Amino acid sequence: MEHQQQPTPSLRLALFPCVLLIAGIVLNVYLFKDAASSGPNQIALLLSGIFVALLGHVFLGLRYREIETRAIKSIVLAMEAILILMVVGCLIGLWILSGIVPTMIYYGIQILTPVVFLPLVCLVCSIVSLAVGSSWSTMGTVGIALLGIGRVLGFPDPLVAGAIISGAYFGDKMSPLSDTTNLASGIAGSQLFVHIRHMFYTTIPSYTIAMILFAAISLFYRPGEYNDASVNEILTGIELNFFVHWSLLLVPLLVIILAAKGMPALPALTLGALLGAGVALLWQPLRFMSETGVIMTGPERYGMIIMTAYNGFRLDSGRDSLDSLLSQGGLSGMYDTVALILSAMFFGGAMEATGLMRRIAGAILHHVRGAGSLISATVGSTILVNIFLAEQYLAIVLTGRMYRTEYQNRGLDARNLSRALEDGGTLTSVLVPWNTCGAFAASVLGISTLSYLPFCFFNLASPVVAIILAAMHIGIKTLATATPEQLSES
Repeated sequence: MEHQQQPTPSLRLALFPCVLLIAGIVLNVYLFKDAASSGPNQIALLLSGIFVALLGHVFLGLRYREIETRAIKSIVLAMEAILILMVVGCLIGLWILSGIVPTMIYYGIQILTPVVFLPLVCLVCSIVSLAVGSSWSTMGTVGIALLGIGRVLGFPDPLVAGAIISGAYFGDKMSPLSDTTNLASGIAGSQLFVHIRHMFYTTIPSYTIAMILFAAISLFYRPGEYNDASVNEILTGIELNFFVHWSLLLVPLLVIILAAKGMPALPALTLGALLGAGVALLWQPLRFMSETGVIMTGPERYGMIIMTAYNGFRLDSGRDSLDSLLSQGGLSGMYDTVALILSAMFFGGAMEATGLMRRIAGAILHHVRGAGSLISATVGSTILVNIFLAEQYLAIVLTGRMYRTEYQNRGLDARNLSRALEDGGTLTSVLVPWNTCGAFAASVLGISTLSYLPFCFFNLASPVVAIILAAMHIGIKTLATATPEQLSES
């Protein structure tokens, strides 16, 4: 069946569902606070997606069934993210059961001190993410342990999460192994390492700002709950409930090495979860004793491992602080996030299928007057796509396609476009609660997106720095073949 020739919607029609969605989300946050993403936002996104499809049918004459089909097909883009999210849920539960996460927390508490904690968290996550090329793998492994250490040291969870995410996304943006880094350079038509070098213009100032802020907070912040007694209580509790040994750290190290060698995230994390189950059987025999003190049978141990992977690990030590710290994970705990991703992708797919998102981007492009405003418009468009289409890949791909010809017409090198796609698309995705990245981070770290958002200093600074430098015409590369007429337009 041939597709209908799609009419061009009015800007008012294109903006109407966006305004409606934002109003619904704001109302949900006001009424439900942190619980807004545990049901209310899913409903708002699903209803908004159906509403967009009906708008396309009634006002644009498009077939409702075709819009719905194309919107559902867009969900395929998020399936890898959903599978990774489910595996990470299993991994967290099994890594706590095996003593891996408790060991990381145990040693981390003794090495890290409050005065340097936040910048070191950002730095460690930067190095790991740079090596593996994945912010998700970084947050789901070392990020969990660092969050636990921060809690013991008395730092608020959202603040520590901001440092974890800032570091994780620095590596995700700058690593040649990162899928978004390769995608942005490919869509824009720039060479990978040329693209990475060009990002130094915006990345170095943004990262410096973030590190200064984290260092200042660590230096002057006095955690109210931090004292030797509380720390010793956690350390003693870990020793009583888990076997702690440095060799347990070989499992996360192996996962990082495999990812750095190019193994995709899904099999690498799955292997990490399976190794966690094996380590639990070998090194944590106390975890496999019944209430009467009898060692569990083989089938009983298998059942415990499976249910820990599914429902997460639950500790009942009698120490509230330790129990809350180490009772996490599980595939079932990811269901709210899976529903959020599915409903958000349906809404974004409907916006794309009806042409409403392209109409909004076209209106932005109409007001572009020079190179600086073109780069700013690119950054702004990726942020809008992250909000309304809920997927960083779409933010990079759609914006890159829409603006690539305009950069060529103005005699601007493709590296300008690829950098803008990353400054806006990659880094702001984790700041949107219903975006796949924001939903993943909130679910894995156990902190709502709006709570950690103010402390993601690197992610917040990057698009602002990109726009300021563009306005000052700093770091803008022109094509060697650009004509004087093209350069005058820029």
